[in-house]
Amino acid sequence: MPFEPAADVRPTGNVPHVAILLCAYNGERYLAEQLDSIETQTHREWSVWVSDDGSSDGTAKILQEYSDRWGSDRLIVVHGPSRGFAANFLSVACRSEIKADYYAYSDQDDIWQPDKLRRALEHLEPSGHATPTLYCSRTQLIDSKGRSIGFSPLFTREPGFRNALVQNVGGGNTMVFNHAARQLLMSAGPDLKIVAHDWWTYVAVSAAGGVVVYDPRPSLLYRQHGGNLIGSNSGLGARLLRVRLLMRGQLRAWIDENMTGIRRISPRLSVANRNVFDAFLASRDGGPVRRVCGLKRSGVFRQTFMGNVGLFVAALFKKL
Repeated sequence: MPFEPAADVRPTGNVPHVAILLCAYNGERYLAEQLDSIETQTHREWSVWVSDDGSSDGTAKILQEYSDRWGSDRLIVVHGPSRGFAANFLSVACRSEIKADYYAYSDQDDIWQPDKLRRALEHLEPSGHATPTLYCSRTQLIDSKGRSIGFSPLFTREPGFRNALVQNVGGGNTMVFNHAARQLLMSAGPDLKIVAHDWWTYVAVSAAGGVVVYDPRPSLLYRQHGGNLIGSNSGLGARLLRVRLLMRGQLRAWIDENMTGIRRISPRLSVANRNVFDAFLASRDGGPVRRVCGLKRSGVFRQTFMGNVGLFVAALFKKL
């Protein structure tokens, strides 16, 4: 059964409060550096909710040290569901006791720029609180020793539902969203099986006709190392991996999972998005010509030319 969200109890103070949703698992190597970057945020009205997914290293000790220093109302630790990172993020995003004006996903091993939250709120506040609104940004990539190694891809096409159906444009570590978007996630429920919490957040907000802001200016240092569950999607290796996954039908399986979520929030879809959704669904079945022509009619797209070529190849071979 879909999760029933709590009543709207968004704080109404003059300074917006941000609940930072940090998921941890054996993160002792970099966790303190991430917490330090949160502590230096120029937007000071925040609290950190850490969902620890069963760490067996020194993560708990580090969290206790910061809780002692910041106060137990500033850093709160809860137990994760131990079903992987996506389920962990979704579980903490749907915890009804967390109440804020805005919510920010946080990985355990990045470094936030000091103005990350302030800049996000500057983009989010103009949309008000009634419309689901999501902010995400480009990232600066660093290696395990903190050395700059480039940037994540720069996307130039406007984000929206037609794009979200087949691609995620923003890493979860950059995402900040308002209370209306959080209520949308809660209505779909924490038990939703999804490949990635950030892609689902983009899908849900755009499906409901919300506002999605993509900031081309990086908001954090995104650490690339052997322990990353999901790394940057730039580079030749990442492109070849995407092709392999596509031809193995992995993309189709991931889209199926997001489709289940969309059906749970179907009453929130606008007429235009419902038409896009129906057209896209129709393009996934039938003969090759029907699939390819249906994909074109749906208007669904990826951000690059070669990405769109890949979409039509996937439709041709029924891998979408």
